[in-house]
Amino acid sequence: MKRRHFLSNTAKSTGGIMVASSLTTLGLLSGPSGRAGEKRGLGVALVGLGGYATGQLAPALERTENCYLAGIVTGTPSKADSWVDQYHISSKNVYNYDNFDEISNNDEIDIVYVVLPNSMHAEFVIRAAQAGKHVICEKPMATKYEDCQRMIDACRKAEKKLSIGYRLHFEPHNLEAMRLGQRQVFGKVLESDAGFAFPLRDKSRWRLDKEMAGGGPLMDVGIYAIQSTIYTLGQLPIALQATDTTVDRAFYGAVEGTLDVKFDFPTGVNAKMRTSYEESSNYLKVQAQEGSWELAPAYSYGGLKGRTHLGAINFPAVNQQALQMDDFATCILKDKQSTVRGEMGQRDMFIIDKIYESAAAGKPVSLKGIPNILHLV
Repeated sequence: MKRRHFLSNTAKSTGGIMVASSLTTLGLLSGPSGRAGEKRGLGVALVGLGGYATGQLAPALERTENCYLAGIVTGTPSKADSWVDQYHISSKNVYNYDNFDEISNNDEIDIVYVVLPNSMHAEFVIRAAQAGKHVICEKPMATKYEDCQRMIDACRKAEKKLSIGYRLHFEPHNLEAMRLGQRQVFGKVLESDAGFAFPLRDKSRWRLDKEMAGGGPLMDVGIYAIQSTIYTLGQLPIALQATDTTVDRAFYGAVEGTLDVKFDFPTGVNAKMRTSYEESSNYLKVQAQEGSWELAPAYSYGGLKGRTHLGAINFPAVNQQALQMDDFATCILKDKQSTVRGEMGQRDMFIIDKIYESAAAGKPVSLKGIPNILHLV
């Protein structure tokens, strides 16, 4: 499905219409903190009402403390009607892709969360900033590095904050992986292995359209493996070598089916990752001088499990998206920089571009010039 078809198919029918104490404080270890539509802090408008917005973000906004679901942007009238009813959204806070810019006149909406296909992220982030709204952009930030810079520049010009939907920076098992690696709890890290994959064999899915997705599994779930490798080590890679190991090339066509990547880090750690639409995997494994740890599953919305060589890593279940959105709302209210700000999404797009470059050339590439941004614990 091309971008123009996505907009056409939706708009056509409208006629243009640390952990435990912090979690307890945010109220995410118990039941929902309030009903959707109940005003709690800053108002959020979701742009795009697909599976992630429907299944994860909207329910999470019923559990936030510092923000709430105030509006929606969709090109499907039936979706708009059902969301208005279910989440008690004011009809004046419902927009479509044509009249989206009118959101600038709505004081009830403070944050716009862009949850559209990858190729549309840049356009709507820029339009949201120009409309005077703070922005969360779902990952990957864009399909091109240059677009990331345009998005950052637009938000800076508008004096609005930009955050990327990196939910795992607020998830306790992943935070523990950061702590163990960055603080060298078991000594220097020697090896790191990350993988995230799931079978995708439906040609009608936009994720298999190069124009819409920008690539294959690397742009979808592989980005989690890139993230975990970096935030566990607390350092940036200096070079990489990628290999396209797709099995069914005839089916996946213009996008990769499977990719393997080896990273070079300044400390000499042996770091690798694998992502695929041809198999299933969900893990982070780390070996240090005096011990080891792993998360499996590592990147899911819930049910994460971990262990070190000494035993299980036990943390309570949290709503990752609620923590993520509450943190961004807090950053706005306190005028602080987001941990997962736009520059981090730009950094990952820089790495992704280099991975594709290396896979195409069949040789290592340097990461000189990589944006210098890390989440250090």
